[in-house]
Amino acid sequence: MTDFSLALNEDQLTIQKWVHDFAETVVRPAAHEWDEREEFPYPIVEEAAKIGLYSFDFFANAMLGDPSGLTLVLALEELFWGDAGIGLSIFGSGLAAAGISGQGTPEQTMEWVPQCFSYENGKLGLGAYCVSEPDAGSDVSSLRTRAVYDEAKDEWVLNGTKAWITNGGIADVHVVVATVDPTLKSRGQATFIIGPDTPGFSQGQKYKKHGIRASHTAEVVLDGVRVPGSHLLGGKEKLDAKLARAREAGRTGDRQPAMATFEATRPAVAAMAVGVARGAYEEALRYAQERHAFGKAIIQNQSVAFMLADMATEIDAARLLVHRAAWLSRNGVYKNAEGSMSKLKAGRTAVWVTERAIQIHGGYGYTREYPVERMHRDAKIFDIFEGTEQIQQLVISRAISGLRIE
Repeated sequence: MTDFSLALNEDQLTIQKWVHDFAETVVRPAAHEWDEREEFPYPIVEEAAKIGLYSFDFFANAMLGDPSGLTLVLALEELFWGDAGIGLSIFGSGLAAAGISGQGTPEQTMEWVPQCFSYENGKLGLGAYCVSEPDAGSDVSSLRTRAVYDEAKDEWVLNGTKAWITNGGIADVHVVVATVDPTLKSRGQATFIIGPDTPGFSQGQKYKKHGIRASHTAEVVLDGVRVPGSHLLGGKEKLDAKLARAREAGRTGDRQPAMATFEATRPAVAAMAVGVARGAYEEALRYAQERHAFGKAIIQNQSVAFMLADMATEIDAARLLVHRAAWLSRNGVYKNAEGSMSKLKAGRTAVWVTERAIQIHGGYGYTREYPVERMHRDAKIFDIFEGTEQIQQLVISRAISGLRIE
């Protein structure tokens, strides 16, 4: 275990600059166009693939090759500083990869995770993590998507509809959480791989969103989808043992598959929010220095200067929580839901900072001529996806009290 330190090593500083340069020269100039188009930005993600940013090697090294746990969150902050919609298009496959590596066997991980980040012969390979449903978002114990085992064929048959899925329907690899024993609720769930061109699997409606509009979000429909037994993450023997423990003792001791994945990725999502907040703060600072009113730059007015001071302070506070959570996730365990703390703080900070950035811009900030308008729309998602603000509060309150807060 390494000692906690705020100092970045030479490799981390190099990666941070590398991603920032890509965000500055490729992502940010394209942000407005793809936000307006509301389409997956294939050309931009392909550019990320060509330089190795969108790749299995980068994901594996950033997730597992850094003992401090900071490389991935550093990269994500810089990328989302460029643009959140494009950033999520580049790293949206990461949640599927995290679900596979967290729940799967080593053989499954090596087979499927590279396919989530592939780029061969000019074709991108994408991953999608499918948990939420039309009637089950934060309440993952209420999933209605069913998986039934056909013992004669050693196949699982899946039926249901998943909602709000990043890369849903356009991905090559869909990681689907389904219920195998409804009587056990969340303890009766398992995770499956749906490969490309699987019969019965289709895209439902594509959502038109408030923000992160360059990121593709859609329903996926499973109608009698059959997958081989080898596509059950972790294998049937492990699942049967878990279900048996749940039936006999009333609990498994294991975390829900979806919640275990979300817990592992919360510092990463929080880093994305910090990147959006920092981008808006820097735009507001630049504008306040350049904009003159009543014979002086508006930053010389305390009302504006103090807003900027608070924005800088809140961003630094959020980043520190993110770095602590990332380090704990890699080197130990959360003691008081530090992953949820980082996401709660960073999400709130992104929304508040981007709102203040619009205020500093005045009427101009409310128009699409300036990027802070887009950043404000993008920021709100960080209070909602991968656990709402209220879910983070619930997780934290349970951790600090040791009680079942409802």
